[in-house]
Amino acid sequence: MGMELMAGVRASQPNCIFCQIATKSTSTTLLHSDDKIVAFQDIRPATFRHYLVIPSAHISTVNDLQKTAEDYSLVNHMLEVGRTLVSRDAPQCEYRFGFHRPPFNSVNHLHLHCLALPYTPRWKCLKFLSLGPLGFIEADKLLEKIKPSS
Repeated sequence: MGMELMAGVRASQPNCIFCQIATKSTSTTLLHSDDKIVAFQDIRPATFRHYLVIPSAHISTVNDLQKTAEDYSLVNHMLEVGRTLVSRDAPQCEYRFGFHRPPFNSVNHLHLHCLALPYTPRWKCLKFLSLGPLGFIEADKLLEKIKPSS
């Protein structure tokens, strides 16, 4: 089976806007960049400060993450960078960090929402509701779910 047929393909996808941002093929200003991830401002912010942290490799959604040291380390690194960025730029705020799950994710490329509250406007909080197995999953809960068994 070819790589393009596998779920959660990790090679860059030419038609994916987040892959284009990760490979610096757009004019998007990066807040952070390293060999694993990049971070940038959300183009439609829902809060006072709203950043996205994405893996450089194409991972479609949270459903494609496995209970592996590699995936756990990646998500943990995304969260650490997100926390650093929002606490630097919005030090007096309350924060939320998490991921939308299908079918509520807007882009099929894993992305961590780093939110410095309050929501602007207030109704945008609806986009970040946890709805059982659907909706928004807090980053800490996702990390528990993909933590490898020791």
